[in-house]
Amino acid sequence: MWVEVILKEYVPKLGHKDEIVRVRRGYAMNYLIPKGYAQLATPSAKKDLEERLKQQKHKEEKIKQQAEELAKKIESLVLQVESIVGEDGKLFGSVTPIQLAKLLKEKGIEVDRRKITLPEEVRQTGSYYAIIHLHREVKATLRFEVVAKEK
Repeated sequence: MWVEVILKEYVPKLGHKDEIVRVRRGYAMNYLIPKGYAQLATPSAKKDLEERLKQQKHKEEKIKQQAEELAKKIESLVLQVESIVGEDGKLFGSVTPIQLAKLLKEKGIEVDRRKITLPEEVRQTGSYYAIIHLHREVKATLRFEVVAKEK
């Protein structure tokens, strides 16, 4: 059985804040609602959401513009991720969104690690990219190179 919920924050592969999505009842009741990621989309909750969205429209445009500026800043960067490498160029472990978020923070850009998506597992030296979800309509592509850590 399906239910509609209103998302309270971005949930990867499901939706963004203030979106109404249909999910399985168990997923909503056992995970989304108890964790505070969503609320049931009752008629009164939908009405409240509609009113809140009208008021937020102006603020949203400003936030979107800031996200676009941040995306340009991120896309102009090429980060270097240093990692311990074996003889054949393979990494011990893999590059994670946590590492990328930490490197961005060092450059003065604050991004939540949960908004960083790596399209493939990074386990070798070379050039890669990650997608950063800054806003529901704005995504930035972060380029990074994995290099051997000097001993």
